[in-house]
Formats: sequence, structure tokens, C-alpha cells
Amino acid sequence: MQRLLVALLPGCLLLSAAIPAQAAEPIKIAFIDPLSGGAVAVTQNGLNHFRFMAERLSRDGRSYEITAYDNKLSPQESIVAAQKAIDAGIRIIAQGNSSAVALALVDFLDKHNERNPSNQALLLNYAAIDPALTNEKCSPWHFRFDAHADMKMQALTDFLQSRREAKKVYLINQDYSFGQAVRKSALEMLAAKRPDIAIAGDELHPMAKITDFAPYVAKIKASGADSVITGNWGNDLALLLKAAAEASLTVDWYSYYASGIGSPTAMRQSGLAHRVFAVIEGHANDPLADSDGIETAYRARFQGSFNVPRIRALMEMLDQAMAKTGKVEPRALSVALAGASYRTMYGQQAVMRAADHQLLQDLQVASFGPLAATMKYDEENTGWGWKTAGRVRAEATALPTTCVMRR
Repeated sequence: MQRLLVALLPGCLLLSAAIPAQAAEPIKIAFIDPLSGGAVAVTQNGLNHFRFMAERLSRDGRSYEITAYDNKLSPQESIVAAQKAIDAGIRIIAQGNSSAVALALVDFLDKHNERNPSNQALLLNYAAIDPALTNEKCSPWHFRFDAHADMKMQALTDFLQSRREAKKVYLINQDYSFGQAVRKSALEMLAAKRPDIAIAGDELHPMAKITDFAPYVAKIKASGADSVITGNWGNDLALLLKAAAEASLTVDWYSYYASGIGSPTAMRQSGLAHRVFAVIEGHANDPLADSDGIETAYRARFQGSFNVPRIRALMEMLDQAMAKTGKVEPRALSVALAGASYRTMYGQQAVMRAADHQLLQDLQVASFGPLAATMKYDEENTGWGWKTAGRVRAEATALPTTCVMRR
């Protein structure tokens, strides 16, 4: 018997070497955002970023898998999608388009996770920026990787303080929780920092339902405004800028999402070089933006710019938390993410504030115009690109929180 085992051993070793090691289960992420309707271009762009980062971070025994769910921009559909994802064994949910959706998902997860301690899930928010989400509606199951509406308005109004040419400002925003938050903070902060500025108009319109903004642009023009502040995103911003170009409206624009899909083309059509400003984490022409080749690689893969850098922060901070916990366990990941620090692709330190799960990071106010010597990348083949007009440090945007975290 001993001789037989010795004789068989080499063959057994060869056989075992031929059987590959079983790959670890991928870390599954449910991406819940509108994949139909007026916001589909913005959503597809975000999904491309998530899939690109999933591929980039799949190494060293860890892999990521993104499953997309169309929520039709509906809070109710989002809850249905979240339940489907959890039933499919997914424990990490990513969402961004619409604060109303994020608020519904936070409420759903608070209740679900309390009732199902062995079947919990985590919400990673990359773009829903109603301040309530990290204030009175904060949750241990929610983390936000974008600056919220008040933080961005803090940066924009700090920038506006030095722009004495701004005398009459028109506000136009989408009529839902985020748009209302932008309106509120703009009125309060302008009154405090630039009481000399007159509010020429204050408009709320239905979200993702307007196909022609010409009547709104006519009102802006008639008001005599020299500047417009808007939190509009997606088609609502691109169509607004398009209508402004067609009406030859010559004003300065101060925006939250002018770097999003479709807007650069509309801005180029407007011909207003460096008169559209956006408050963003950074842009492709920042000197450090492509230090590791990410901008070049993304453009080669998707023929678009890597214009949602907070998705990179989200995925890399999640990867750091996964390395620390070694498992997809929402409670452990929540503990690992709270208070975590992260070096951004622009060379600054960002911190996930433990008190409210709000990422604190430097912001830029950038303007859009023709490429110059210091600008390598254009947007949407327009020949125009972003350049930094001002910087706001993280500590200047770190507004107090009213969050009482229910740990």
C-alpha cells in the first residue's frame, strides 16, 4: 500500500496543480438610478465611471461587480429595486441622481436593517446633495461622497464675494428637495456675504419635464439680471443653457453641475467663454488629475471625460474599507468608513466625517472656455475645457451638522 501511494503521488500532485484555485466571490454593488427618461445620459455616465473603477480595483484577490437597476427617477421604484438587490444577495447600494430618492432609500434601509440584522445593506451616495441627508435625516447606513448643497453654495458665494460685477442675480432651480435647498442657501448666503446684490428673480420648475426653457430664459432676460445661480443638472441644465444661447442671453452662470454630460456642448454653443462657472471637486486640466493615467485611460474606453471624480473616491474608500474588514458586512464597513481619510486624485486629503458621514474635501470653482496652453483636455469634442478660477479648502466648506447618529 505504501509503495502504491508513493507511485500515485506524482500524478495526484499534477492533477491538483491543474485545478485552478477557486476565485473569491465578487463584491457586488447595486447601482440604482434612472436608466430611462430625461436623466439617462447622466446616469449612464455615472454607471460608466462605476464600471471603470470596478475593473481598475479588481486585483489581489478582490473583484467588484456592478449590477444596474432602473429606478425611473422614482422613490417608490428605488425601494423596489433596493429590495430586489438585497434579495439577490447584494449588500452595497450606490445611488446619486435625486435627493428625494436618497431620502427614501435611507428611510427604507433604516427600517430594513433594524428588522433584518443578518441581512443589512449600506447606501453609498455619490451625488444626492440635499443637506438633510447628513443633518436631520442622517443614518449609520448612509455615506455621502459629494459636498452637499449648502457646502457648494458656501464655495460659490465665497467666490462671488470678490466678483463685484455681479449686481443682479436670478435663481432658477428644479422644484424638489435639492433644488429647494439650493434656493434657500443662495438667498441666505448672498444676504450675508453680498447684501448689495439684488435678487432679480426666483424660479422653481418641474424636474426633468421641461423640453423648452425659452419662456424661462425670456424672464431672465427681462429681469435685467447679470448673473444666474442654478443647481439644475442633466437635461434640465443642458436645455436651459441651449435656450440661453438661442436667445443670446449674456450673463454669468454659477452652477453645481455644468461639468455634467451635455452641458459642455450647450455652453460651447452659447459662446460665453469663461462665463459659466461650476463648483466641483476638480477637472481634467488640474495638474494632478491624470498623474496616474486615469483620465487618458477613461477617455480611451468611453470617449468621454472622467468628470465624476467623487465616484473614484467612493470606490477607492470602499476598497480601503474592504481591505480593513476582509468581508462584505455592512456594519463593519460602516465602522471602517466613518472617520476614514483619503488622498484625492488632486493631491489633497479628504476625510469622511464620522459625526454625519459627509466627505469633507477641497472644492474648486472652475470656468469653461477655449483651450489654452495650460489646458490639455477639452470636453465633448468642443475645443473648450475647464480651468480653475478659485479654490476653497475643505475646512472652509465643513459646515456644522445637526446629525444625531443612531449607531
